[in-house]
Amino acid sequence: MPDFPAATPRARVRVPLRFQDGYGVDADLVTFHGLVDGQEHLAIVLGDPAPGAAPLVRLHSECLTGDVFGSARCDCGPQLREAVERIADRGGVLLYLRQEGRGIGLYNKLDAYALQDQGLDTYEANAALGLPEDARDYTAAAQMLGALGIDELDLLSNNPDKAQQLRDLGVGVGRRVPTGVFTTAHNVRYLRAKVLQTQHTLPLPELTELTGLAGLTAG
Repeated sequence: MPDFPAATPRARVRVPLRFQDGYGVDADLVTFHGLVDGQEHLAIVLGDPAPGAAPLVRLHSECLTGDVFGSARCDCGPQLREAVERIADRGGVLLYLRQEGRGIGLYNKLDAYALQDQGLDTYEANAALGLPEDARDYTAAAQMLGALGIDELDLLSNNPDKAQQLRDLGVGVGRRVPTGVFTTAHNVRYLRAKVLQTQHTLPLPELTELTGLAGLTAG
């Protein structure tokens, strides 16, 4: 088994979540002691899994531009909104991880945006800055799941690396459930790079049609 220290819950607070489209749900927000990276990651506990069913879990990396300001350069905001509702319906946890810009930080992400405006894709831009394509490590996520008593789950993600890292950390990942596809004229190149470079499970033909914001719920 992987060797990392256990984390423990610090506080659990009930918070009513209300979104601009009218959707609302109450959630428990959980904080932790002892996370290995020292970051203030957050677990958002939603709904109640059916007896014997694995909880649905999403690892959502913080994206200030998308989650808060509605940036159309990525799909993070719509993915977050979708994940809250899908997890609440089934029962599970959204881990909100302080990993801005795939772990490189907000300022570096905006530097990478400037290079993308010159023609580089999202991964080429990181490399040009001397930064990793993806700097995220999910050990803290595994600690959070352990502190919540979750050792088996279904993962809401298009990213195979998230599933593999969790498995390598001793977490039982059953199904990897795709998110919807949320395309705009501003993010389609970014999404295609995810498919081609890091094997995200997004349908490439869909990404050639700029039809505005479209959510395709996975089966």
